[in-house]
Amino acid sequence: MNESVFPKDFLWGGATAANQIEGGYNEDGKGLSVTDITTAGSLKHPRMLTYTLNGKPGKTPALPGAGLPEGAVGAIDPNEYYPNHVAIDFYHHYKEDIKLFAEMGFKTFRLSIAWTRIFPKGDEKEPNQAGLDFYRRVFEELKKYNIEPLVTISHYEDPLYLSEKYHDWQDRKMIDEYVKYATVLFKEYKGLVKYWLTFNEINSAVLMLNMFSQHAGDDSAFQHAYQKLHYQFVASARAVKAAHEIYPNYMVGNMICGIVSYPLTPDPKDILACRHSWEQNIYYCGDVQALGEYPSFAKRLWNEHNVHLDITDQDLADLKAGKVDMYTFSYYMSTVVTTHEVKDTVGGNFSAGAKNSYLKYSEWGWSTDPEGLQYYLELMNDRYHLPLMVVENGLGAVDKMTADHKVHDDYRIDYLRQHISAMKDAIKDGVNLIGYTTWGCIDLVSAGTGQMSKRYGFIYVDRDDQGNGSLKRYKKDSFDWYKKIIASNGEDLD
Repeated sequence: MNESVFPKDFLWGGATAANQIEGGYNEDGKGLSVTDITTAGSLKHPRMLTYTLNGKPGKTPALPGAGLPEGAVGAIDPNEYYPNHVAIDFYHHYKEDIKLFAEMGFKTFRLSIAWTRIFPKGDEKEPNQAGLDFYRRVFEELKKYNIEPLVTISHYEDPLYLSEKYHDWQDRKMIDEYVKYATVLFKEYKGLVKYWLTFNEINSAVLMLNMFSQHAGDDSAFQHAYQKLHYQFVASARAVKAAHEIYPNYMVGNMICGIVSYPLTPDPKDILACRHSWEQNIYYCGDVQALGEYPSFAKRLWNEHNVHLDITDQDLADLKAGKVDMYTFSYYMSTVVTTHEVKDTVGGNFSAGAKNSYLKYSEWGWSTDPEGLQYYLELMNDRYHLPLMVVENGLGAVDKMTADHKVHDDYRIDYLRQHISAMKDAIKDGVNLIGYTTWGCIDLVSAGTGQMSKRYGFIYVDRDDQGNGSLKRYKKDSFDWYKKIIASNGEDLD
């Protein structure tokens, strides 16, 4: 076999999030996260946030920036189903699951820490020891198999108490609470964890606003999103600085929702609109975290929606001092941008807009575009000159299990093969790519719809959209295929 294009120490693995796999939502002192009051949904029906208001239960769509009605308090309704409460019960199955990851040959496993396992409300002075102990056991189990943890500090899982108290990052006191939490992790797991990510898909705060029509022309929604982002940028930067002070060899990265946008037509108006889309949705967050300062186009973005931010000189100094060590991102699909009216549109789970006639789409409205991944990698490599990781990539699909517990997911293998091939081409073109973790390496609860039927994993988990099932694990055809990919360091794609 020829020498691999991929670096010999390339970090092959898979990715998950605590709220989508762990379960045990109220065990061992864990407090409530925002996800714990989020019901199940579907492609046609949004997930809902449940609450009490004046002693009466209520619910509201769990859409970006929506929040709860004035005076409402997030609460669990016994008449609703909350898929994240049990998820796939990784909390009690982690040894079994990690053993399966090791069998595939994982070099790394991306997981997140539930903030409320460490600080149940978020503002306690001392951490919850049971929560610290759980993750220590997980990390030690990973090390037993020489699997490197890649840990997301905050993955869409703010403490419910803090989120309500500070109105979803609308108070700079959230910065101190986050940095306190992150610093505890850096100290506690020194020697067990090397790679850290500060916020998952941090750019989703503004990215999602353009996907939902109720935010059109709503300057207050953009004010909220940009202020939230600023406080998170500062929190991230201070965390990076703290990490390096505690252990200089820590590698701390950002995490961007990487969606490629193309102009639909060669009309100069479409070209400019597409560039502006990149600036708002992708470069804005990447530039601040990787370059340590706001880009020149930031003022235009703020002025477009009459945004006025609380920014101090110390904040700007912190951003400079806390640049990330690596740039990591998710990649699933691409979109097109146009200033023209179009009839052929796409609408689905976190996807909307004009349809690209050159691409195929999943039933959730997501396009398959491996060349887009190569394009994105090459752009970010040249812009930031940092090591890159693809930390989410995968195909959500309805998998059918046969009577003898087989899942023939050739469609998933085909999707991943195309994207790994695109990564190979990017590396040939000089991209400094150091790792790849497929999303949902074991089936998990979908963040967007709360469904189990939208499956991504190499491992099938027996659980349905209503919470029924044995939770038994079964290997899909893609399990052995990915094992071969890792063993050949990305060369044997058949």
